[in-house]
Amino acid sequence: MALFISIIMKKLITIFSLLSLLIFTSCNIQPQKIVYGKDACHFCRMNIVDQQHAAQLVTTKGKSFKFDATECMVNHLKTIDPATLKHFLSNNYLKPEMLIDAKQASFLISENIPSPMGAFLSAFATKTDAETIQNQKGGIIYNWEALIKHLK
Repeated sequence: MALFISIIMKKLITIFSLLSLLIFTSCNIQPQKIVYGKDACHFCRMNIVDQQHAAQLVTTKGKSFKFDATECMVNHLKTIDPATLKHFLSNNYLKPEMLIDAKQASFLISENIPSPMGAFLSAFATKTDAETIQNQKGGIIYNWEALIKHLK
């Protein structure tokens, strides 16, 4: 009888472990990799090719929206409820393909740095990084909230 109970307990533990693993991995809401040259911008439908200016939104349910430029992402925000979003991401201008938290980023609008949609908008992980490029290229620095107001 003890052997039977031991076998049942081991099976229950195995089932519980597998269910726990499934639950924890399905709740992990993360951005998707942008496939440059293949993925299309959710807003303007252009192919995403510029590795310095792409952006991405991820909903609280895990759905990902990819954009060829931060300005397309901001324009898309006008059509959805921001409360349904978990991640607001922009590519770091200084580290192409690296997504950074747009709400924490600094943004530079400089006519000396072209962006895919012509807004001359680039994202930087830190304000210091943005200021360094601003000293070289000129332009105006914005935080996330100021950028949203500016692009309305």
